[in-house]
Amino acid sequence: MRRFACLCTICLFFLNLSAQSLFQDAGKETASDEFQQQVLQLNGYTRGIIFGGGEKYELATTFAEIALQPQLRSHGAFLQADIRLRKGVFFDEDVQLIDLKELYTGYSSLKFDLLLGNQVVSWGRTDGFNPTDNITPKDYFYFTPDPDDQQLSNFLLRAKYRFTPAVEIDVIGVPFYQPSIYKYELFDMGANVSFVEQQLPERQLKNSAVAARLNVDLPAAGWSVSYFRGYDPYHGFEVAAVDWSTGSPVITNQPASYLKTSWGADLAVPLGVVILRAEGAYNITENPEAKMYIPMSDFSYVGALEANVSGLTVIAQYVGKYVPDFTPLVLPVLSEPLNPLAQMQYANAMIDYENRQFNRRIFHQQEKMNHAVALSLTKSVGYDAWELMCTGYYDITSEEWLVQPKVTYKISDTLTASLGGNYMQGPNKTLFSYASTIMNGAFVGIIASF
Repeated sequence: MRRFACLCTICLFFLNLSAQSLFQDAGKETASDEFQQQVLQLNGYTRGIIFGGGEKYELATTFAEIALQPQLRSHGAFLQADIRLRKGVFFDEDVQLIDLKELYTGYSSLKFDLLLGNQVVSWGRTDGFNPTDNITPKDYFYFTPDPDDQQLSNFLLRAKYRFTPAVEIDVIGVPFYQPSIYKYELFDMGANVSFVEQQLPERQLKNSAVAARLNVDLPAAGWSVSYFRGYDPYHGFEVAAVDWSTGSPVITNQPASYLKTSWGADLAVPLGVVILRAEGAYNITENPEAKMYIPMSDFSYVGALEANVSGLTVIAQYVGKYVPDFTPLVLPVLSEPLNPLAQMQYANAMIDYENRQFNRRIFHQQEKMNHAVALSLTKSVGYDAWELMCTGYYDITSEEWLVQPKVTYKISDTLTASLGGNYMQGPNKTLFSYASTIMNGAFVGIIASF
């Protein structure tokens, strides 16, 4: 009730501001300079979503949500927010929360922006797979019809300077690390394997992240170069403890984060009816041999072609990763089967081997060269009232694959219904084989916007 009262108070506050703005602006002429205007916009939505039909959960998530998205601008200063009240059942757990998706303030002019607060930052020009997008963590187990809902905000300081309308530099500082959410604890990896809560890096200045991007948008092409140094939101796990008291190993794993430096670039070039997109990053890590949760340094890259053919939008992508210093894992061998000490050493070596192997699957570093392809098809029909979409992905290296169909029906200007699903499979002990028992299923959602 307190959370609901808090959200209602916020709504009334912004509605009151809106009413005051309307009365104050009545009869006044519009100023020529938009940065001298006082403008309040109040948008939002309510929605309900059900996702279920999987092997482990008949109904994985069922929830209702209301969002308030105010934007206030006055003489260059502004406030931007995306505040969501959510109540439902997530993986058999009752959840009621206020999610500050975004909440930040700052100053904006034709030349310069300064922003401070909880923000979602998306870098990169390819669709879905973005090697340069190192700032925004994601909740991979938050199921909705909109993939952008998985993006989590970071508290950060952001400054933009526009040299020209087409050229800008973007500099970001992230004082506190926030990891992506994987929910490894939901995976069925055996009765003797469990996961504990992640221990985050200490909140010290040396553990903060910095990033910068020079971006150019021209009619003939758009491109950027970027830099990131900090803890990667995309993380692995380590073996926190092995208990032998029962005679068999009981393994406790713990998510763990690692430092990296990343240099990236992206490109988008229109070529007639086709748009060529490319994006890549060189990710540098230290001492991956010592810690299983640290990936090897690699080159991650994506190439894509986007075209519209008779109203059908086609996006075809190649996703690759090259690991220059790749060293294959060596399968342990039990040299003395009758020696208890050798048996113990062999068991510990196998635990290390299996967990290192799984971390490499998480980081897509199974081989020196790793390959995957993706295809997305989108078509609007019925005078744009219906949108049909299907996305497919196949990892050539690991033989994992997924299909995501979705149908959206625009009932009215403010009411939309969606129906879709997610189906993935992979060989035994791959990431998709574990996740499929949770993430396979269908969803239905209805959203009313205002």
